[in-house]
Amino acid sequence: MANIRNIAIIAHVDHGKTTLVDRMIYQAKQAREQEKLGELILDNNDLERERGITILAKNVSVNYKGVKINVIDTPGHSDFGGEVERVLNMADGVLLLVDAFEGCMPQTRFVLEKAIKMGKKPIVVVNKVDKPNCRPLEVQEEVFDLMFSLGASEDQLDFQTVFGSAKQGWMTRDLDVPSSDITPLLDTILEVIPEPEAKEGTAQMLISSLEYSPYVGRIAVGRITRGTLTAPSNISLCKRYDIIQKQRIKELMIFDGLGKTKVSEVQCGDICAVVGIEGFEIGDTIADFENPEALPPISVDEPTMSMLFCINNSPFFGREGKFVTSRHLKERLEKELEKNLALRVKPGPNADSFIVYGRGVLHLSVLIETMRREGFELQVGQPKVLDKTINGVRCEPIEDLTIDLPEEFVGKAIDISTRRKGALIRMENRGDRTHLEFDIPARGLMGLRSNLLTATQGEAVVAHRFKDYEPYKGDIERRTNGSLVSRETGLSVAYSMDKLQDRGRFFLEPGVEIYAGQVVGEHVHERDLNINICKTKKLTNMRASGSDDKVMLPPPIVFSLEEALEYIAEDEMVEVTPKSIRLRKTILDMIERKRHNPDNSEDD
Repeated sequence: MANIRNIAIIAHVDHGKTTLVDRMIYQAKQAREQEKLGELILDNNDLERERGITILAKNVSVNYKGVKINVIDTPGHSDFGGEVERVLNMADGVLLLVDAFEGCMPQTRFVLEKAIKMGKKPIVVVNKVDKPNCRPLEVQEEVFDLMFSLGASEDQLDFQTVFGSAKQGWMTRDLDVPSSDITPLLDTILEVIPEPEAKEGTAQMLISSLEYSPYVGRIAVGRITRGTLTAPSNISLCKRYDIIQKQRIKELMIFDGLGKTKVSEVQCGDICAVVGIEGFEIGDTIADFENPEALPPISVDEPTMSMLFCINNSPFFGREGKFVTSRHLKERLEKELEKNLALRVKPGPNADSFIVYGRGVLHLSVLIETMRREGFELQVGQPKVLDKTINGVRCEPIEDLTIDLPEEFVGKAIDISTRRKGALIRMENRGDRTHLEFDIPARGLMGLRSNLLTATQGEAVVAHRFKDYEPYKGDIERRTNGSLVSRETGLSVAYSMDKLQDRGRFFLEPGVEIYAGQVVGEHVHERDLNINICKTKKLTNMRASGSDDKVMLPPPIVFSLEEALEYIAEDEMVEVTPKSIRLRKTILDMIERKRHNPDNSEDD
């Protein structure tokens, strides 16, 4: 037991968490080859690399001075709260990683709050002290104030601080004492983080995570809280609602460096992977065969947002994707439910649709983006925030929003946020930038980031986290402009787009295939406008002087998946295929649309 330490890393997006873990592995002389490649080991999923965020919690172990340190990487984004809860269950202490310039950010706070409530002992790592304008000692004070405000105990407030740069590969306890590697951090972990408690009794392991292998199927991952597990052996699987199933462990594996090693026995306190158990869920307990005792299941944050997922029924259906039927969609969502704790799926209004509930736009858009890369075609409706009725009052989720931006844009940011029912709580200057904090309804966040980036010339740093349910704040003005909707199917033509430039801005270039009912641009007025941009110029044998000049069109607006989801109106959908993201009306037929909503559309 004395030779094991279980530690989770808490950090805000992009504060250098994954780099630090890579450096720890290298320090333990287990990743020489990886160092030559210069690659990040942990964020090995394409989406994680592109967005620079950790989505899935991963396990890695480092051997240092004869002690096995199990390092668990936690997602920094509050939308992945389901992952965070169960990761902290496996750890005895936490590394709180903070940027020496940015200081404590809201999503650091989100995970830290959970860790403090669970009584975990923290070590604070102030990273990136090599950055210009950094303020490591001020940041250390900020961390203390934050922990105090979150109700940390005296023991938790008496934390050790380590300063350094994970990228350059050094850490020190004293800024005046230079260091050449990160051994001071590893020594601090051995000193501060407690050993796992040794409990007498029969075996118990809470399944906190899972992995999937095409050869052996689902693998249960968790920490043994009591007794020992052996393989092969018979066990009881304790599920919710007091259901107990008799099952058999085929293999046991422990984490070793980046990989896993097969073992015949795992002691109490270690984290292991169990092969051979079927039908388990996260939160179930693996217990003794004869005398099973269940551990309390993990509670997970409730979803705050829902979206309609349905099969692609546009005229371009099946051109780019491999998986296009409702059966494919249903199977894929069921597979996702097995490992994505904070997700819920219910049947939709018709046979080919599903309502998917998640923690936020990012949580759901990462799922859609992953499916798209796997070859799925689907359509997604406008995200809807879930209200609750508490004591007879309609309540909605409120988020804690922080914006860091240059001083000259403060007025614009406050104006944009307050229009969306945001209430300004704090405002402070940090060097040449200003830090704003708001309480804002979750529905007010849709499209907010892109608006703020436009208003601040890309300078704003926006972050938010779920705070609580509060009484409904009233209606928020949605997008005020209508859509430009294509009347014809065909190729977009520069000649007709040029003639319609005064009607609005386009989302596509000339020469792109479009279909009737597709949203091709944004109208300058409130109502939708049906237009024909497939019309070519009628040719005559008369020469017209000056009218044949080259058409000059402004560049189109190109949406990312999140921006498209935040942009669409209630009667619109986003069509997602492996190669394209299109915006469309739910009802493609122009006459049918007029029948449903006669006030909203006009013809050009």
